[in-house]
Amino acid sequence: MTLGFGGEVAEYYAKFRRGYPSELFDALQAAFALTTDDAVLDLGCGTGQLAVPLASRVRSVIGMDPEPDMLLLARQSAAGQGVTNATWVVGGDTDVPAIGKLAGPRSLAMTVIGQALHWMRHEDLFRDLKPLLRPQGGIAVVANGTPLWLQGSSWSRALRTCLERHFGTELSAMCGTSTQDRRAYARALDGAGFHDVQEVVTECSDELDFDQLIGGIYSAIPEGELPAPQDRAAFAEHIRQALPTAQPFIEQVRACALIGLTR
Repeated sequence: MTLGFGGEVAEYYAKFRRGYPSELFDALQAAFALTTDDAVLDLGCGTGQLAVPLASRVRSVIGMDPEPDMLLLARQSAAGQGVTNATWVVGGDTDVPAIGKLAGPRSLAMTVIGQALHWMRHEDLFRDLKPLLRPQGGIAVVANGTPLWLQGSSWSRALRTCLERHFGTELSAMCGTSTQDRRAYARALDGAGFHDVQEVVTECSDELDFDQLIGGIYSAIPEGELPAPQDRAAFAEHIRQALPTAQPFIEQVRACALIGLTR
């Protein structure tokens, strides 16, 4: 099963989705005491924004995603950066028990889920993952800022209005980044038997030019709704006309990891 983020959408994802700050990887390594003897699972890995940088800190990484096109680009990214200790697997959260049978109990130091948990049955997933994790290992639910059209700036509000009119629907889903979502995930981690549940946060600002803004939008539109190639110039111009003229577009980015440890 795929979620409609293959083809050109995956290509936009690989090119325009922001990477994660090094401070976040440092925090994950410290929280789970990661070493080069450890294996980690990146569930919903996309094009490898978490898995590829993590590979240099551990023995091996399993990147798992339901979209084959995402995995193809993740594999290419890894090869381009000389990463040889990553394995790419087609699958989703309901396939975690099968991974457990292959890898064995307590074989993983960490499972990281980067802004993909809103597609998953997180309460079942946390329970399924627990037997796979070594002592003092655990789960990290990672977010990398709110969607471009749901931020507090004037350009973001204008973008949301324009997109809602174009697609004829309200855009309110926070993709697991809202305070309410994070609290629900924390309660679920606690309920699944994880302890010392806490959130590590890094904040920064980012500047986007118009091409980066449009690329970020295209990376979030399901493949079946992506404007056809011949219509994209007009779509982009429609967005451009709706936005304030000042560039670059400034984002205040809150990258955070919700962490739960095993005993």
